[in-house]
Amino acid sequence: MSNDSEPTIPPTDGTGAENNNGDELLPVKAEELVQENSDAPEESSEIETFEAAEAAVGALTAKSEQTPATAEEADADQEQEAEGMGFIDHLEELRWRLIRAGIAFLVAAIASAFFSDYLVNDVLIGPLKKSGPDIHLQNLVPYGQLSLYFQVIFFSAFVLAFPFLVWQIWKFVEPGLHDTEKAASRFIILFISVCFFSGIAFGYFVFLPISLKFFAGFGSELITNNIAIQDYISFFMGTLLTTGLVFELPFLSYVLSKIGLLTPAFMRFYRRHAVVTMLVVAAIVTPSTDMVTQTVIAVPMILLYEISIYISAAVQKKRNKQQMQESQV
Repeated sequence: MSNDSEPTIPPTDGTGAENNNGDELLPVKAEELVQENSDAPEESSEIETFEAAEAAVGALTAKSEQTPATAEEADADQEQEAEGMGFIDHLEELRWRLIRAGIAFLVAAIASAFFSDYLVNDVLIGPLKKSGPDIHLQNLVPYGQLSLYFQVIFFSAFVLAFPFLVWQIWKFVEPGLHDTEKAASRFIILFISVCFFSGIAFGYFVFLPISLKFFAGFGSELITNNIAIQDYISFFMGTLLTTGLVFELPFLSYVLSKIGLLTPAFMRFYRRHAVVTMLVVAAIVTPSTDMVTQTVIAVPMILLYEISIYISAAVQKKRNKQQMQESQV
């Protein structure tokens, strides 16, 4: 047997560390080894959790930095898409409004065609017959009466379909208005139609008889007043359309006051100038030199001017009230 003695184990300090004088690892107790092995996963888990949290914070920071630009780009894209769709929708809406207006005009034209004889003999030639026996109509071209009937039908259809045509125009413009503007313009179609029909009635029952009576009695008795039907229908339609548009002065005042281009103070300041201008216009458009006839023509225009001042004042008062409410908010 060998007498070799077993190697001696260097003394340890009880912690499993190397001795100050030795280079080899000291034996570690089983309990300490198990404890170290059990602590290692906890430390690695804490490190992984910290790294994950740090990565999440970094991702949130990067996202917060990129979100404004991304949101702005998304909004820009949405606005651009909305504008594109809005333009297409407007074209489609305009197309359907024109189709509906055309159908209404066609229906009114068909209805007028059934009463074409009455419109020509009584409505068109009626004021001329009442003006006197010394004025007559004559046809100078082969197709003169055919053209006359078509013009009467189309003009009558326009007058009958006028409220619906205006309503189609208004429905096309209405989506671009605010809710307050829509509420304030609730009866705008009725207002426009009443003004237009009032002008048509004034031209037909007042202006035309006065003018035709003067033309029939003016001049030499040796000259026969034979009027071409094309000249007469032009004078007839021109007179009615002119008076119809002139009677839209209150509506024009409403629109200009609504956008701030017209104020009641401005209209009151130039009231005298406006009255003089209307008297001059009445003297020009009235064929007679009679002051009574000129007054009959001028008085409605002066009344329309006064009504326009009242409408402008009402619009300005409402606008000032809204501005005060907005400033208080």
